[in-house]
Amino acid sequence: MLSRERQKELLLQMEKVYPAHTYFSVDSAEEGQGLASTLKYLEEHGLCVADVQIGADRSIQVGASSITARGLDFLADDGGLSAILGVVTVKLHADTIRDLIAAKIEATEMPAEEKSALKRHLAALSETALKAATTDLVRTGLDHLPDAAHWLSKLVGL
Repeated sequence: MLSRERQKELLLQMEKVYPAHTYFSVDSAEEGQGLASTLKYLEEHGLCVADVQIGADRSIQVGASSITARGLDFLADDGGLSAILGVVTVKLHADTIRDLIAAKIEATEMPAEEKSALKRHLAALSETALKAATTDLVRTGLDHLPDAAHWLSKLVGL
């Protein structure tokens, strides 16, 4: 009943007249049910505002509908302003990065003297050098993407 093609078609119709409202016409009760269901679904996801009325006799009336900013962004190839405004910045303090790296050093099987020397060098790194090292660590991690993909699939239960 909820066709992706129909959803996109309705959103595109509303986009054409934005910011005005759209009035949809239907030829049958079955078509009206499908339209109402699809508009209500889109509305519940915040993609449009739809005036869907269901009478006591279960009759359906569809009034004015309009696409929302979220709906416009959904249709945009680049995600619209939502993609820009929805960016999440994660900041890790230098001490947190040092602690994470030190824990990895400690978990290795190298001799204690080498671990100690590495951790001393790590503690002495400037924030600029630590930032460069962190960038290299991320790059190295991404070079092992098949391993990361396997880890991610296990994480999400695939």
